[in-house]
Amino acid sequence: MNDDNAARRVIQELRAHVTSAAPGSRLPSVRDLMARHRISPVTAQRAIRQLASEGLVEVRPGKGSFVAPRATGVTEVADLSWQAVALGERKAGEEALPELLAMPRPELIPLSAGYLEAALQPVSALGAALARAARRPSSWERGAVEGRLELRSWFARQAGGALRAGDMVVCPGGQAALGTALRALCVPGDTVLVEAPTYLGVIAAARTFGLRVVGVPVDADGVRPDLLAAAFERTGARLFYCQPAYANPHGAVLARHRRAEVLAAARAARAFILEDDWARDLVIEGEQPLPLVAEDLHGHVVHLRSLTKAGAPGLRVAALGARGAAGARIRTARVADDFFVSGPLQEAALEFVASPAWARHQRTLRAELLARRDTLVAALATHLPELTLAVLPRGGLHVWARLPDGVDDLALTTAAAAHGVVVFPGRPWYAAEPPAPHLRLTFGAAAPEVLGEGVRRLAAAFASL
Repeated sequence: MNDDNAARRVIQELRAHVTSAAPGSRLPSVRDLMARHRISPVTAQRAIRQLASEGLVEVRPGKGSFVAPRATGVTEVADLSWQAVALGERKAGEEALPELLAMPRPELIPLSAGYLEAALQPVSALGAALARAARRPSSWERGAVEGRLELRSWFARQAGGALRAGDMVVCPGGQAALGTALRALCVPGDTVLVEAPTYLGVIAAARTFGLRVVGVPVDADGVRPDLLAAAFERTGARLFYCQPAYANPHGAVLARHRRAEVLAAARAARAFILEDDWARDLVIEGEQPLPLVAEDLHGHVVHLRSLTKAGAPGLRVAALGARGAAGARIRTARVADDFFVSGPLQEAALEFVASPAWARHQRTLRAELLARRDTLVAALATHLPELTLAVLPRGGLHVWARLPDGVDDLALTTAAAAHGVVVFPGRPWYAAEPPAPHLRLTFGAAAPEVLGEGVRRLAAAFASL
């Protein structure tokens, strides 16, 4: 969210303080650093963690940060500044994903997290399944590099009948699956098309692999097929990443009348569509649309499905499905990554989704997420009527809130942290310049009463700008 110059200034200030101060001296607080450098709390905390990892700073929970004791006989402070020259230029925007995943302080209300509140996670059922799987000797055997056959078969059935077990490969979570697909289907220098806005994790992964990212605008019905076709023609891209159902962050579902047009655009360009079906188990209202891969005859759609978002952060199990040479390349890329996913975790995931506990969890989750979404939306209407929602999401975990023109989303994010609530700005969700300021607000990471208080704090921060 903040440029590298700001982060470096904070680290330089703290390093100078450590050099001149006695061991045990208190460092400037996170709030002091935020005010002085106009940075987010995550950036300030990251600077402190950097010096703590070097042994220069000692963090005492609830008390602050202090100059660490120096080893006996050591008078020189480590200088790691040479690494900035050795590493070279940092890729634009790569700090956004770590900031999104940073753990907020306990006293802050999270309106930014991308995972379920602990109370909504089926940890008892998962723990029992994992305990049973761990006792089976077969769980600890090597197994197929593509993943357990029964688990791949389950993922294939969930894809609407378009894929077979042999088309699937199990991955350690959705982000790892994204990386595998990008490396298998592209080469450095290629262009990847994405929705605008889109999941910032795919922007970060693509740029890390040396790919150029171009956004295609969306509206309440999902990506615009006319602009997608034009982007394919102009850029020569051979891959389009999309989330047809409850897209993160904007919440739209690709309209039925657009699905065929999107597939036709990919066929005309002889390109792939990487379908991220991340929210299939997070339906709030209505029926979940079929995966886009179910309507794909000629192998243009590569299907990604993860269990993490609807389960728990530690359930790092996902699958990629593709036919033909694309599937073969993806399976080869997975072997090069890390050979295979943990056997006990695969078997525990299979046991969980094949049990009655999975269906019960889905029913409970649907009701709980509906209550939380409605609470958040009602609180926004009461306390922040200046914000408008792109769509009322019928699934997923997020709402995409448009800020009034002229409001700085980064400044509001910093002010919100000072008022005790964590939100995430809209800017990093675009591959290029954002057309307007937004916030992505999450309703699945806190109880309804906490969500209401979080919005009240956000309203106070908004009023302070």
